[in-house]
Amino acid sequence: MVKIGTSGDIIGRYEHDEVKPSIEVASKIADELGVSVDFLLGKVEVEVDNTLLKRVLEVQQMDEEDKDHILYTLDALIKNVRLKSIA
Repeated sequence: MVKIGTSGDIIGRYEHDEVKPSIEVASKIADELGVSVDFLLGKVEVEVDNTLLKRVLEVQQMDEEDKDHILYTLDALIKNVRLKSIA
């Protein structure tokens, strides 16, 4: 929470709609999460690819060991794609 200049207690109060962050704090939170302020406010529609969603649902039904293997492999593939894009 130090990165955005507020405590965990205050973040919890934001999450429970007890208080509202200033625009500056909301902007810092969005930056840390890698999303827009509009996304935090629920003003951005997120499109979900049905094929990906089906795969995620399949993985959710698996035991933890299988999930871990799939996520490890997926992370490696994503990292490989990112490396190719900057090369």
